[in-house]
Amino acid sequence: MEGKQMDKNFLWGCSSTAYQSEGASAEDGKGASVWDTFASVPGRTFGNTDGRVGVDFYHRWEEDLDLMAKMGLKLFHFSVSWPRVLPEGRGRVNEAGLAFYDKVVDGCRARGIEPMITLYHWDLPQALEDAYGGWESPQCIDDFVAYARLMYEHFKGRVNYWITINEANIFTRFGWLTAMHPPAKFDQKKLFFQVNHNLFLAHAKALLLGKKLLPDAKIGASFAYGPGYAFDCDPRNAEARQNFDELENYWWLDVYCMGDYPLVGEHYVRGQGEMPDVSDADRALFRQAADAMDFIGVNYYHSNVCEFNPPDGAMPFGYPNITGAKGTETVTGMPGLYKNPPNPYLHRTNWDWTIDATGLKYACRELTSRYRKPIFITENGLGHLDHREEDGKIHDGYRVKFLRQHIAAVEDAARMGCDILGYCVWAFTDLLSWLNGYRKRYGLVYVDQNESMNGTNRRTPKDSYYWYASVIASDGRVL
Repeated sequence: MEGKQMDKNFLWGCSSTAYQSEGASAEDGKGASVWDTFASVPGRTFGNTDGRVGVDFYHRWEEDLDLMAKMGLKLFHFSVSWPRVLPEGRGRVNEAGLAFYDKVVDGCRARGIEPMITLYHWDLPQALEDAYGGWESPQCIDDFVAYARLMYEHFKGRVNYWITINEANIFTRFGWLTAMHPPAKFDQKKLFFQVNHNLFLAHAKALLLGKKLLPDAKIGASFAYGPGYAFDCDPRNAEARQNFDELENYWWLDVYCMGDYPLVGEHYVRGQGEMPDVSDADRALFRQAADAMDFIGVNYYHSNVCEFNPPDGAMPFGYPNITGAKGTETVTGMPGLYKNPPNPYLHRTNWDWTIDATGLKYACRELTSRYRKPIFITENGLGHLDHREEDGKIHDGYRVKFLRQHIAAVEDAARMGCDILGYCVWAFTDLLSWLNGYRKRYGLVYVDQNESMNGTNRRTPKDSYYWYASVIASDGRVL
């Protein structure tokens, strides 16, 4: 299949995170994170898996970077563990933790790979949770900005691409509404909106600080964007789609890219008595950060269907599919506003996520026309039940098909005028899936690890690894 040849400066990459990949959760002075604490309670994750071992990137970083260089990767997007560099979340710096990230960043640059750092991918230092409730307190804003300053100053001249906060819409929903992520609180809507307001302030202050300290760097935030389709042409379903976008997408994207909350969404939340106090200074800060933000990071995995939901209808507290048994996820929604049933026109993964490459093009077009910001596809990939064949290899043609369709969608969006800076496959290696253990595999490289957490962590490139190498070598022309 022939695709659109992207510009030579287009950044073909892969993504990863600290908690899901590094392991070494208590080595070399690292402090505990809220995820270390949360996952230590039996029954919270599939197979009681946790990040103590991960896929041992902490000790195997050099092997992985060599594999990236061999495939011609242009960018490696990874997160820094806040408690690895600041074990108490503030104050004392763990030099051994900084030294590890020095090795990764310098190792990337030595191999011709551009490093991209996410400052926060969910692993809040447990010390800050214990001290004042973590993100529930405005004190966390100042501590996050101080941590950002440390990272900016330490990597000045070596890291040119930064993400402040990853997927605030996901970890706050699971953390304060469904109790499936730390701090495991249930149906705390007012607190949910307050936490997000604190995160918006932390993002804005950290981004503006970064632009001051690193004027040539590109800085953005990443968002899990699942665009909504009306179930059909019933006007009630069209309105449900508007409700969904206001509260599930634009609530974050409008603040990041336009500098304020969506008007209709804010009116609704205020009417429910759940709107945080927002000062004129807060809104001015949001606008300043939105003007300064260089790109919006898009993590895209699936689209959503939006249907009318009666007041006594589907709730947001359904059961997710964490086992890989297709068809076990329940329909969720907001009573009186919308619900999200399966899309009858699309296939689903084993974890009940719709497979919809057109949705990625749709997302890029919507973001471009609404916000006029460059886009970086910071995550896109397929979780599957991969296994070794008799020849010892992993023939993941289904992943090649998925990525081919989604990259073609990105290229179509670029043809239509969307300014897309780069594309990252999630993930380079298999890694720990937050709630789903090790059996939900995303990597281009197979890792011998499972729910026993006693695997060898041996790396084996999959068919998709070699396919993506050919895509990169042709700048997207050969799909």
